[in-house]
Amino acid sequence: MEEIIKLTHYSHGAGCGCKIAPRILEEILSGSFAMPDNKNLLVGNHSKDDAAVYDLGNGSALISTTDFFMPVVDDPFEFGRIAGTNAISDVYAMGGKPLLAIAILGWPVNKLSPSIAKKVIEGGKSICAEAGIPLAGGHSIDSPEPIFGLAVNGLVDINNIKQNNTAKAGDILYLTKPLGVGILTTAEKKGLLRPEHAGIAARQMMQLNKVGEALGKMKGVTAMTDVTGFGLLGHLAEMAEGSNLSAVIPDMALVPLINNDLEFYIHQQSVPGGTHRNWDSYGHKISISDSFAEKSEMVKCILADPQTSGGLLIAVDSAAMKEVELVLKEYKLEKHLIPIGYFKQKEELAVSVKG
Repeated sequence: MEEIIKLTHYSHGAGCGCKIAPRILEEILSGSFAMPDNKNLLVGNHSKDDAAVYDLGNGSALISTTDFFMPVVDDPFEFGRIAGTNAISDVYAMGGKPLLAIAILGWPVNKLSPSIAKKVIEGGKSICAEAGIPLAGGHSIDSPEPIFGLAVNGLVDINNIKQNNTAKAGDILYLTKPLGVGILTTAEKKGLLRPEHAGIAARQMMQLNKVGEALGKMKGVTAMTDVTGFGLLGHLAEMAEGSNLSAVIPDMALVPLINNDLEFYIHQQSVPGGTHRNWDSYGHKISISDSFAEKSEMVKCILADPQTSGGLLIAVDSAAMKEVELVLKEYKLEKHLIPIGYFKQKEELAVSVKG
């Protein structure tokens, strides 16, 4: 009988919850990465965007990104698919088309057999095939914990590049995947996940954000990013601050949730450590309405929940809403046609969450 291996037991963190907290990351990067003197580098480390973009000189640009993390699920094939989906998402978030991927593998060879690592790679290869790109090679090391991800290249017409710091006042916000992945995966790791919720988070994390390529061609889409380890509030605050605006979530009921039992799991302390690190980093930039009273902690745990392979956060000119909604329908995202908020002129705080 084949031994059942639980990959999440071999790592101290999980998925995008492994990300270094925003405040610490800012300290690490401050002054260390000046933008290179290169006129072809259109998007680099001078901004907090999803990928680098390099002008190829023919009207198109190369998108280059990488992402990797430790297991967020126990199944090795699914882990490979999720990590691959998450990495490819950065190309879609820039409005681009993925071209090829290179694998990044760290494996504790004295703890886990090569056959399990092979399944992880196969999972990554399968999601690359789904995205229409080859997994063209890679690099591996012997590491204390299992790690997998991809370096991905893509193409985009220069006029179609989408960044996270180009939103305009009055833009409407859409989100293409519900929140709560971090809460459910933490519940699973603790053995608290209800049987009827098994597989919900994994299936969502393996959904490619292909709609990003189509949205990239739309002038009415003014800014875009994907929601990952910093949670919705962290990535929304980045968009707002980068665009010199403030964002408003007028009603928590507008924010899609992965299921209706997140409050139950939060009461069971199934909250990723990354949630608290996130809030400690940017909570001072956020206003949560007094109307939530004793539920304000619940709101924080949901909106700062680290998302692995989360949805696209899209800023849309109000005149283009119907056009964008038609594209969302085309990509079977009918459940995400209701805007979750909007941008307005800059105020003291980056994001306000109303009643």
